[in-house]
Amino acid sequence: MYPILVVGAGKIGASIAKLLAHSGDYHVLVADRDEAVLSRLAAQAPVKTQLLNVRAPEQLAEALAGRRAVLSATVFDVNHVIAKAALSAGASYFDLTEDVSTTRKIKAIAKQAAPGQIFMPQCGLAPGFIGILAHALTERFEKLDTVKMRVGALPQYPANHMKYNLTWSTDGLINEYCNPCEAIHAGRKMEVLALEGLEHFALDGLEYEAFNTSGGLGTLCDTLAGKVEELNYKTVRYPGHQYLMQFLISGLKMGSSKARRKQLKEILESALPITRQDVVLIFCSVSGWHEGQYLQIVDARKIYHQDVLGEHWSSIQITTAAGAAAVVDLHREGKLAGQGFVSQEFVELEGFLGNRFGEYYAIDRHAQKVPV
Repeated sequence: MYPILVVGAGKIGASIAKLLAHSGDYHVLVADRDEAVLSRLAAQAPVKTQLLNVRAPEQLAEALAGRRAVLSATVFDVNHVIAKAALSAGASYFDLTEDVSTTRKIKAIAKQAAPGQIFMPQCGLAPGFIGILAHALTERFEKLDTVKMRVGALPQYPANHMKYNLTWSTDGLINEYCNPCEAIHAGRKMEVLALEGLEHFALDGLEYEAFNTSGGLGTLCDTLAGKVEELNYKTVRYPGHQYLMQFLISGLKMGSSKARRKQLKEILESALPITRQDVVLIFCSVSGWHEGQYLQIVDARKIYHQDVLGEHWSSIQITTAAGAAAVVDLHREGKLAGQGFVSQEFVELEGFLGNRFGEYYAIDRHAQKVPV
């Protein structure tokens, strides 16, 4: 049994713990500061639980004792604390962050990793699987031109003015809508503004919009620097959503400070109900030169909410948990790099989709591929 610590027993942390524990190959310890959520999880899955204040070094060291790996499914601003503790404990480290500055801190910590110890932030969907997919498509070309990555977690039945329901972390959502976004334009790495770059497209007869959001590229800007002319990531929503968020964040300056972002979180959580009837849309387009031809390849997937382990899971719950569990599983099997920082895009796509957790993304189960 592979011993792993999962920090955070919220919706996604609990889902990851359940996937790993029910596989029969993991001894899962879940730590959280909320005794009620730990008790609820312990009644639902074969996991051990522990109360934990991650900012207390002695408590964190105790939770990590004897663990081969730790996966952080808690707030992004404590991830570097958990990563430092993992380094000291000799445990490999995984997280779900989309925060660019947090990833840079993890990358610095990873330089001190011991043999067999890896540090792999940004697991899940975006960043995460979208980077694995995009990089796999780029390898089909001798010379690259453009890489476009589009991902959206959308309500299947939009029924409010925002045409949106809360499907995951509100803090993470606001982070994406407010923070600067990385991109490559005309061969040069740069930062662009969130909520800008609005575009419209159709898929399966439905209209969508997409716009810049922060963090979805992961480390692809560094990986593809000097190799691509255009590289960008945009979040997909139903038409009209971007205008309303731009009004809130820029027009009313709700993203201008931590206090204002807290107010925005309160507004969104009081006005937008959570839904488990959602769909994750994944769209990746790569163009370049192959055998002397200028060619475009598109991969488009839709993953819907469904029953998992006898429970009904939302699509964002499935894709995030499965994405994280898959890379942990690949590491356990010795199929990832053996030491230091590991970028998502260096995971082999076929190996990911062939994994028992990664197969939730596989075309023959839940998705549709559209080659052009």
